[in-house]
Amino acid sequence: MALLNFRRQPAQPEERNAALAAFLQGASIEVMPRTAEKVEDFAALLPAGTRVYVAHIAGTPIEDMVATAARLRAEGMEPMPHFPARIIADRATLLDWVARYRGEADVREALVLAGGVTDPVGDYSDSMQLLGSGAFDGFRRLHVAGHPEGNRDIDPDGGVLTVSNALAWKQAFAERTDATVAIATQFAFEPAPVIEWAQSLHAAGITLPIHIGAAGPAKLQTLIKFAIACGVGPSLRVLQRRAADLTKLVVPFEPTEFLGALAEHKAADPAFGIESVHIFPLGGIKASAEWLRTHSEDPE
Repeated sequence: MALLNFRRQPAQPEERNAALAAFLQGASIEVMPRTAEKVEDFAALLPAGTRVYVAHIAGTPIEDMVATAARLRAEGMEPMPHFPARIIADRATLLDWVARYRGEADVREALVLAGGVTDPVGDYSDSMQLLGSGAFDGFRRLHVAGHPEGNRDIDPDGGVLTVSNALAWKQAFAERTDATVAIATQFAFEPAPVIEWAQSLHAAGITLPIHIGAAGPAKLQTLIKFAIACGVGPSLRVLQRRAADLTKLVVPFEPTEFLGALAEHKAADPAFGIESVHIFPLGGIKASAEWLRTHSEDPE
């Protein structure tokens, strides 16, 4: 059997569309307070109960974060705020944030991660310290970060040793907590390395379900800028090849081909570890919401 277990016969268009629609059920999306301000009504864009991550960029006041989460809750969404370890000063701050989210927005879920800044502002430098603090006791769902193409901020040599050890710790944490734990990944553009990465995790005993990140529709220049800034690895070549085709430069990139390939793999192997999709709306939340709505519809 081939390592990636691709289907021997290509699926028919109707079959591919059905697989993608099924794969996108329960997809999540992401906002920041400043991008949420541009949305008149989330209920008009997204299905009720959609999980909406609230990204916490360094310098954003906690009041803005909590207000965004409370608005999402009021408009029928399921808010999942980021807790970036490196921008949290101390335990008192962490507990205050948790209390505000719980009390003002009925937050029950969180994405716990190290964060994008290099130097910690206080006592925490990684997500394991936050998870082990007990601050999230009572949360029903906790997500942690995954990096299908590695992360040079964590493993500067380009390897995966530190990332792999961290996921092993989080696997053990999931086995002793009442919360549902899953891996939410950085966005990528090429399916084969993602499939190989997911299979390698399973082989290493990491059975946490994966919510794969994908960039929503956006201009190619926008995607390349974000991909470089976020440390996207080898699959950046997909965008580079597209940039070399002048006929595609002015056409927005969509994740249809990337997610369609993963959907076909999931349809052929239901035990495949990716259970959901997370959309990064790099070209705007309205464009991403429209793409999700179009491709989530059952073709039947």
